[in-house]
Amino acid sequence: MYREINVDHFPARMEISFYDDPAKRQTLLYEKTEWTIEGQKRGLRYGENPDQEAALYRLVGGNLALGDVSCIAPGRYLASSVELLQSGKHPGKINITDADSALNILRYLSGSPCAVIVKHNNPCGVAKGASLAEAYRKAWLADRVAAFGGVIALNREVDRETAELIAESFTEVVVAPEFAPGVLELFASQKNLRVMRIGDMRRLEQFVGTRVLDAKSLMDGGMVMQWSFAVQARSASDFIPAYATHKGKEYRIARLPTEREGADLLFGWLVESGVTSNSVLYIKDGATVGIGTGEQDRVGVAEIARDKAYRKMMDRLSWQRHATPWNLLGDASARAEIERVVTEERGGLKGSVMISDAFFPFRDGLDAGIREGITAVVQPGGSVRDYECIEACNESNVAMVFTGQRSFRH
Repeated sequence: MYREINVDHFPARMEISFYDDPAKRQTLLYEKTEWTIEGQKRGLRYGENPDQEAALYRLVGGNLALGDVSCIAPGRYLASSVELLQSGKHPGKINITDADSALNILRYLSGSPCAVIVKHNNPCGVAKGASLAEAYRKAWLADRVAAFGGVIALNREVDRETAELIAESFTEVVVAPEFAPGVLELFASQKNLRVMRIGDMRRLEQFVGTRVLDAKSLMDGGMVMQWSFAVQARSASDFIPAYATHKGKEYRIARLPTEREGADLLFGWLVESGVTSNSVLYIKDGATVGIGTGEQDRVGVAEIARDKAYRKMMDRLSWQRHATPWNLLGDASARAEIERVVTEERGGLKGSVMISDAFFPFRDGLDAGIREGITAVVQPGGSVRDYECIEACNESNVAMVFTGQRSFRH
């Protein structure tokens, strides 16, 4: 079932029109994307599940401007025009949407070598480094268990060192702007690895701040249309020192982030744009430490991200010290030593920063991070209890800034 290639019945072209007056119709034009693999010209292998037909369309013409917002220019496609350098199987819908989720984050992080690993539409590890290999290694170690069978997006040419690291574990898709000589031959040993070259990734940053038509289909066939999300705070100077008023009293944060904290807060806020809500992230030294996604309450997701940080650090140390997953490590003394280190370092959260995609309705979510040793927080602000959060930070000498923008993703 998983290997099957569905014959989709979606047409080669699609149009979406908007108008009040037919004479002033605005139409977006799309063409279906297909690839020829082992003599078969097909589009997507299947949709979210093998019994769902699916098609991938790229925007090739037309225009749409509503109010003061315009759609991204036709022809500037990335994920919908990938060059498949290697593919044992045709890509499926999830391969494309996971790659797109990774690119959605990566476009904000072009300043240094960066790796994004996505699984089921959420990042499981994101990191930047002095080299691409360092960035990938940090991202992979952030959650190597979840990274199994994931999509890796890299913003630099994939060199031999990085390729060798990638080849050590099972991966579904690797997306990059280019691949150095010998890399594709190395990847060829993994038959079903899809290697996607997107040369235009070199201009990913041109997609920052641009908007596309974001459509959500409802169960009765209806659709919700919106403009896609665009991050407003794209530098540390865009953050707002936390402040609030309550019953006529003014509350202000006592300490602002240091340069190091500001860099991690910005990195985390940009990564946050690609995480499903409710979400809380912990970031340290340009890498994710704990990622909590898709929860219904903010204190719960803060605690889930915390607990994941502890578990992932135990697995990371077990793998680095004993080349054995934590769940399979049987040496009692080795386990005890790892548990001691993880407890002492609080799952790597000591000295980390906390990112929240929406305000804290109560201080309990914030306290969950403060108890683990976070030193700074970024959040949108706007809660009627912001003053409580400011008090919580000031009690522990934790810096906090606001973005003034919520970053929900559904």
